[in-house]
Amino acid sequence: MPKPTKGPRLGGGPAHERLMLANLAQSLFEHKSIKTTETKAKRLRPVAERLVTFAKRGDLHARRRVMGIIPSKSVVHELFTEIAPLVAERDGGYTRITKLGFRKGDNAPWCRSSSCSSP
Repeated sequence: MPKPTKGPRLGGGPAHERLMLANLAQSLFEHKSIKTTETKAKRLRPVAERLVTFAKRGDLHARRRVMGIIPSKSVVHELFTEIAPLVAERDGGYTRITKLGFRKGDNAPWCRSSSCSSP
C-alpha cells in the first residue's frame, strides 16, 4: 500500500535525495556559497546546520558521523578546523538563503545558499 511522503522529494527516491543533499552540503562548505533552486536550498539548510553542529562538538565520533555524510576528507577537515571555530558561540542559523529571481529556461525560483562563517 502506498504511503504518503514526508515532505517534498527532490527527484528520484529517498536514497537519491540523500546523496543529492550530501553533494550540495559538500559544495556549500567547499565554496562557501552555491547557487541552486529555492526548494533544494530549503531542503539543504537543516542538513548543513546539523553537520556544523557536529563539527562544533569536535570529537572523533562527530567527525565519523560527518564523514558518513560527506565523503571528502578535505571538506570535513575544513569544516572542523575553519568553519566550526568561527561559529562556536552561535546557537544556530549557520546558513543564509538569498533569493535571486527566476532561472532562465524553466522559470524555477533561483537563490544563493551561503554559509554564515562570521560570528
